[in-house]
Formats: sequence, structure tokens, C-alpha cells
Amino acid sequence: MKRQALAFAAAALLQAPTALAATELQFWHSMSGAAGDEVNALASRFNASQQGYRVVPVFKGGYEDSLAAGVAAFRTRAAPHILQVFDAGTATMMAARGAVKPLYQLMAEAGEKFDARAYMPAVSSYYLDKRGKLLSLPFNSSTAVFFYNKDLFKKAGIDPDLAPKTWRDVQAAALKVRDTDAAPCAYTTDWQSWVLVESLSALHNEPLATRSNGFGGADAKLNFNGQLLMRHIGLMSSWAKSGLFTYAGRGTGGEAKFASGECAMVTASSSAYAGLAKSARFAFAVSPLPYYDEFSGAPYNTIIRGASLWVPAGKKPAEYKGIAKFFSYLSGPEVQAEWNRQTGYLPNTLAAYALIRAQGYYDRNPGADVAVEQMSRKFEHYSRGVRLAHFSRIRAVIDEELEAVWSQIKTPKEALDSAVVRGNDLLRRFERGGKG
Repeated sequence: MKRQALAFAAAALLQAPTALAATELQFWHSMSGAAGDEVNALASRFNASQQGYRVVPVFKGGYEDSLAAGVAAFRTRAAPHILQVFDAGTATMMAARGAVKPLYQLMAEAGEKFDARAYMPAVSSYYLDKRGKLLSLPFNSSTAVFFYNKDLFKKAGIDPDLAPKTWRDVQAAALKVRDTDAAPCAYTTDWQSWVLVESLSALHNEPLATRSNGFGGADAKLNFNGQLLMRHIGLMSSWAKSGLFTYAGRGTGGEAKFASGECAMVTASSSAYAGLAKSARFAFAVSPLPYYDEFSGAPYNTIIRGASLWVPAGKKPAEYKGIAKFFSYLSGPEVQAEWNRQTGYLPNTLAAYALIRAQGYYDRNPGADVAVEQMSRKFEHYSRGVRLAHFSRIRAVIDEELEAVWSQIKTPKEALDSAVVRGNDLLRRFERGGKG
């Protein structure tokens, strides 16, 4: 027994230096609920796969909260090793020259195999610099899609296997839902600025701002008060007045109304698919975002919403090597496939998409591939997205003006014109170094 105890003690001593030598990497993120659980699981699986590094996920609140915490930590040189930053904060991070370690540089210096071309162009292009170099790692990405309740469609006398393709089709379906009392709510939406303004503009390759929607420089000016959005917000206003459109708030209230069976149709994030597949007590389908076929070339690809992972400057070489290894792990097809299945977020790489299809996941879950197919359409000038400083503040302005339309306080023209003027005022203040 004594010899056995000594053997165990010796083994423990031999293992102790390895455990103590593990380099800890702080990972600040904004993923809650099931997505947060999967972030923790990702870190645990990576930690178990090697002994040199230990990733420690830390939830820092919502996107705005974590970005603010990250910026404050940058200033005091107490930044984490990895910071998740949402899409609207990308321009802010890019402007922080010298404060971040570009992804392409991190991977090259660490000797990790990395090719930006492995990522879906509509995903990676949002995080590229002017030279085509990837600055941050695409992490959780989604796009706007259209969900409809097949059971309610049947009740309203609509073919449940025929998805509405255009906004005219949506209106026809909404009228039938309303007129047959199939549901108290015909159509609703999540994230109205992202879906009804940003995504719709990209879908038709229409500009939101000059300078290629901000990708071409910091002095861009908003100009989305044109024919497309004037027409669409006018249509939505008439729907709100006639009861075809129910406004559900600025966040994911529309998804909740759809999941409960209250609303027959919703435009929402593609990431909602995983949750609906588990909780919905009715048959539903997902299809591409509706469009206007009068606009030449439409539909184009839609844009992403989500976040990427940024790395602060000033860390130790050993820490950078560990971060690079973790990023390589996250980019693996198997890991990306699992992330897609568990969270509903897009597989960011082409190899992961091919693996998921080969595994038969899309055959077992019809419609789960709609988001990827939609993002893989022709990619044009204004369908890349929007990259403007502090864009979340501009989104809040757009939300406020749209709410004035839904309540019939403002006409669509008044609201869109006001949103452009107010948004441009914010941009000029930011350029002057003000807080807006």
C-alpha cells in the first residue's frame, strides 16, 4: 500500500508542472443561454485537446456592454486575450490602430495554417481591410430569413408548401390570414433596422451610405432615403394601419410571437432556426428573405449580423501562440459543424458547410441551409454590408423613426429623411471626436 501511495504521489508530482505551465487565455464574450453554454463547451473541448493553454470564457453582458468593457480595458492595459465584438462595432475596432493584433498577422507569426479564402466571401468580406487581409476571426454569424407557420397557412387556405417569394406574395398571405382569422397576427419582424432597412437594401444592391456603405472611408454619408425603402416602409406602414403587420419591438419580440403561434409569419435571424426546431409545437418552414422583383438583378446576397473575435495588442508571444491555436481549433470543419447544429449560427467556412451537407443534416432539417444558400448568391457593391463608426447608435435612430411610422405619427418620407439627417449628424460628431 505504501509503495502504491508513493507511486501515486510521484505521478502527481510529474503532472503538476504541466498543469501549472498552462497559459490562461481570457475570452470575453456576449453569448447567453444555449449559445453561451456552447461557448463554454467549445472552450472545454479545446482545453481537453491539449495541455499548454486554458481558454477561460467570461460573459460580459450584451454586445454594447462587452464592447464598452473591452474599450475600457484596452485603455488600462487590462484587455482580455480575446474579445468578441458585434458587427456594428467593427468600424470602431478597425479605427483603433495599434490597439489590436490583426488576425492575419497573428496566425502567420504563430505558424498556424490559415487561409482567409476558406471562409464564405459574404462573411469574411465584412472583416477585411482595404488590402483584403482578415483582421478578426468570424465567429457567430447569421442573416435575415423568412419563417412561416405551415399549420396556420393551411388554416387560412394557403398552400403550406409554397413559400412567399416576393413582398406581394407576403401581402397576399397576410390578407388571407387576417380575413380568415387564422391568427391574431399575420406578419411581424425582429431587428427592424437590420431586416427592413439594411438587409433589404443589400438584397437589392441599393446603397445605405456613400463610400461603399462606409467600406471606402470614414467620411461616408447616409443616403438610404431612396426609392426602395420609401416604397417598402410605405408598404409596411399601410400594413400596420390595416392590421397585417404587428410591431413587436426592437429586439427578438417578433420571434417570440411567432414561436408562440400568435403570428403566422416573421422575418428574423437565421439563428432562430435551432431554437424553433426544438420548441415550436407546429410545423414551420424557413425560406429566403422576400424581395421586389421589379428591381433589376434582385435578389442579391443578404448581409450578416453577429460578431467576430478580436485580439488586443501587447500580449506575450506565448499567449499569441495559444490564441492562434484556439482560432485554428474554432475554424475546423467538425467544430464549425457542431457550432451550427447547436446554435443555428452559420458555418463560417466552405469546408464546414460541405461537411454538414455530407452528414445529411440538411436532409433531416429542411430549410436549415436557406441562410447559407442566401449568403452565397451574387455578391455586389452594396450587398457587402454597412461599416460605419458607432453604427449601433444610428440603428437606434432608425428604430425610433420607424416606430413613428408604425404609430402613424410620421409619413415614411418624413421618417426616412429624418433618420438620414440625424444619422449623418452622428457620423460628423464621431469624426470630430465627440460622443454623439
